Parts: sequence; C-alpha cells; structure tokens
Amino acid sequence: MDALVNCAPHAAHWKDWSAGGALTLLEQYNGLGYARRGVPSPYVWAGTNQYQSGKYVRDGVYDPAVVDRQLGCAGLLMAMMALDRSIAFSSSAPAPAPAPARPGSVADPPPRPLQPSITNPAEGSIGAFFIALIKSVFGRKTT
Repeated sequence: MDALVNCAPHAAHWKDWSAGGALTLLEQYNGLGYARRGVPSPYVWAGTNQYQSGKYVRDGVYDPAVVDRQLGCAGLLMAMMALDRSIAFSSSAPAPAPAPARPGSVADPPPRPLQPSITNPAEGSIGAFFIALIKSVFGRKTT
C-alpha cells in the first residue's frame, strides 16, 4: 500500500483510469526509458501488434534486437476484459446496438470478420494462447 500512496507515480492518487491513463501509469511505474527512445515499452506492449523488439537487458543497456517473451500490461488487460466484462476502463462503454432495419428495407450485410488485433488475436498467436490459458484456469467463457 505504501508504494501506491507514497511512491511515484502515486497510483492511489491517480485520476485518469481511461485506457490511455492506465497504460501511462503502468509505463511510469516501469520507467520512461523506452519513451525517451521513442519506442514502445515491452512492459506495456509485448505480445501485441504495437511491439516488435527492443528491451533493456540490464540497467542502462538497451538491445534493439532482443524480443521480450513476456506478455505486456496492455495484452493482459485486454485478455482480462475479454474474459470478464466487469473489468473495464472508466471511459469504456458498450458499443451502441445498430438501429433495426425499417420494414420493407434491405438490412445492412453482417459485419466482416475482424482482422487480428489485440482484442481479436489471431489463431496460434500469444494473445490467443493467453486467452485459452485463462479460460482453462478459471473456466470462464468469452462468448
């Protein structure tokens, strides 16, 4: 508790719990070395399409060729949100339902399948593996 109240970035006093605000806080806890380099932090983005490679391998030593194999905070949060709808960011709201077609009109075709992304991981990807792992551990269904 002391770390949340008395240590920077003072998460207990954090006010912005939107997706961007939460990920900013997490990156600040890990350190801003990646931000200074202008590269995505693996602590936040590893396992998503926002991260390719690059990691601090020890204090002050950055290796652009190293790939972090651990899932980052963004991927973890997205998997948790997919498994439990009560987990949401403060600005998250369900998408509005489409308006019903008027009688006699042609309804819009069904939406195309989503391309692989952090919220819809490709089959065989680390994101899909993580969701399958969580479902097997907790016995939760995402649909």
